Order: sequence, then structure tokens, then C-alpha cells
Amino acid sequence: MDFSSSTGKLYLIPITLGDDTPPDEVLPQTVKRAIELIDIFVVENEKVARRFIKAICPTKVQADLILFPLNKHTEASSHYQYIQPLLEGKNVGLMSDAGCPGVADPGAVIVKIAHEKNIQVIPLVGPSSILLSLMASGMNGQSFAFNGYLPIDKSEKKATLKTLERISSERDQSQLFIETPYRNNQIVEEMTTALHPQTQLCIACDITLPTEYIKTKSIAEWKKSKVDLHKRPCIFIIHKK
Repeated sequence: MDFSSSTGKLYLIPITLGDDTPPDEVLPQTVKRAIELIDIFVVENEKVARRFIKAICPTKVQADLILFPLNKHTEASSHYQYIQPLLEGKNVGLMSDAGCPGVADPGAVIVKIAHEKNIQVIPLVGPSSILLSLMASGMNGQSFAFNGYLPIDKSEKKATLKTLERISSERDQSQLFIETPYRNNQIVEEMTTALHPQTQLCIACDITLPTEYIKTKSIAEWKKSKVDLHKRPCIFIIHKK
């Protein structure tokens, strides 16, 4: 990792998937070193970012940090302002509020602009709930798709689930998606009524945390099971042969 260049570099800094996981258990030393040497960060959630920085680098002076917020409320005009320090030769760190920035995360827009401005982008290794859930699911890791959130409307959601199930069967492709945590129990119930009994469903919850729960079973088997997923971060994967 070279911090001596006069050209600013954008470092994509992964963070833990929850506060209950010690950073040194899931993150390499390169992440700590980057945070030690960078004072300017583009972050999805300032409170989460400050807590993480303090956990991984307790001696860093919080008052010295410059944090630019990047979320659904951020005006597009601000994006180019966030790139300015890089154009001035300063290194900048990009953080999500959990896991890897730029993946199912608003930080991707900053990475795109960095490429447009010929700024070097350096991704650092860290936990991704999407990849970790797929690794642990036993489903097809050669062909898969992440679909983000499903529609809120019940009929639209059911139609989308049916479509994803059909695509998984036609393409032999694992279909991943997420739900707002307080709707997790509801979507599991909806899947057990909308999907084919033999369709495989993996529920990966609280990944890397002490309460981690990862289980793959058929829809028919899930109908007989009860697990409380309320307000717990989950990845859902379905696959129909």
C-alpha cells in the first residue's frame, strides 16, 4: 500500500457487519493502516463511521477527521465536491455503514466519478454479506444475481418472487435479495406460500456476529420451521432446480 504518491487515491475501506464483531477478527491490517493515515472520508453514516474508526484506531484524533455524508439524501452536486481533495493530491477513504463500500451501497457513485477523473481506486479486503452468504449457502456460486430490495406491495412482491424462482430454474442461477429488517419474518412467510415446495431457500442472518444464523432448506422444510429474524440483517437466497 503506497501512501507516498502526490496523486490522491480513493481507498475503499470495508467495515465490520456489526458492532459485536472485533475488527481484528474480520479485517486485515491494511484496513487499520489506511485509517491511520487517512483523515478524509466519504461515509454513509457519520455516527457509524466515527464509532468504527475509534474501534480500529483508538489513538486517532476524531476532531481531525473530515467526513462527507453520502446517502439517499445527498445532493448529486455534492458528489464532485467530495472528489476535490483527491484532485488536490489527498487520499480519501470511502466507507459503507456495513461491509464493503460500493456493493449494494451508494458509494458506487463516488467510485464512478473517480474513474472519470482518472483517480486510482484501491479496494481493500473485508467482509461482504452478499459473498459470505453465498459461500455458506451451498447454492450456485458460479452464476448468481443480487436483486436488492423486492417491491413492498404484496402482489408485486409475490410476482417478483415467482419471476426470480423461474429465472433461477431456467438459468441454474442463485437469486439473492434483502428486505427491510423489520419485515424479515413477513417475507419468509410470503416465500413459503408463493414458492414451490422444493425450491431451496438460504437465510443468512447476523453474518460474522456472535448470533450468526445460516441455514439452507427447501420451502417445504421452512414451512415447518420457526426462526425469529425481526430487525436482524439478513440475506435471502433462492434456487429452484
